[in-house]
Amino acid sequence: MAKKKSILDLYKMKEEGEKLTWITAYDFPMASFAEQAGMDMILVGDSLGMVVLGYNGTVPVTMEDCISHCQAVRRGAPNTMIIGDMPFGSYQVSDEEAVKNAVRFLKEADMDAIKLEGGRRVASKIRAISDAGIVVCGHIGLTPQSSGALGGFKAQGRKVDGARDMILDALAVQEAGARMILLEAMPPELTAFITELLDIPVYSIGAGEPCDGQLIICGDMLGLFQAFTPKFVKKYANVAEVCVNAMKEYVDDVKKSAFPEDKHVYHIQDSLEDFEKMFEEFRK
Repeated sequence: MAKKKSILDLYKMKEEGEKLTWITAYDFPMASFAEQAGMDMILVGDSLGMVVLGYNGTVPVTMEDCISHCQAVRRGAPNTMIIGDMPFGSYQVSDEEAVKNAVRFLKEADMDAIKLEGGRRVASKIRAISDAGIVVCGHIGLTPQSSGALGGFKAQGRKVDGARDMILDALAVQEAGARMILLEAMPPELTAFITELLDIPVYSIGAGEPCDGQLIICGDMLGLFQAFTPKFVKKYANVAEVCVNAMKEYVDDVKKSAFPEDKHVYHIQDSLEDFEKMFEEFRK
């Protein structure tokens, strides 16, 4: 079994030019699959609100939701570095509240780090959490928790003024003490520049290839989430189709009495006569 990576391993991978792979997971089976596949890192993202809980966005997700799913993922991937995603409302109120909720991820769910969205506007929160001895992953670009303020789920930094904002946010995240940063939905030219500019590992979800590694949402890459597919997703499977077809076959089998077959049942251990006598006693 491979040894769980630490933040030092992430920096060594960056230095040596080895790309890091990570994926979202929200439950025991998916986490187990990720660990078996050799995934470097797992994010228990607040995307669980859409992928698992059926919300239209990530805003309704609570700390209790996140902690519960983080606990399940840790049980499924005990030897993988796992990051807990701080949900909307868990860090915006104050630095103290941010630290309190970040600590919960480590104490209650055995996470190795936390992630929070935002650049300059959350710099004080990143600093406070980092000063508490917790590894922080920043997240800028398309930040789903603030998609309303961004005008929807739109790519960021596609024009010079927007790109300048992204660079300033990235610098602020690093200066505040984050040990890594995730860029979402921005042009690869901007991603390459930010990766060159920063000393911390820079990862992409929909921000192109020229950086230190890639994140993808499990429901997207496996074809589990059917509501929409982001432009930046590569589907490696269509599990939803497999599941629906299997369930249709099950429905058909039950309707025509083709399931269960003899091999699917438990057989009596006493004689059939003894059972019939017992049944007759109840009929009386």
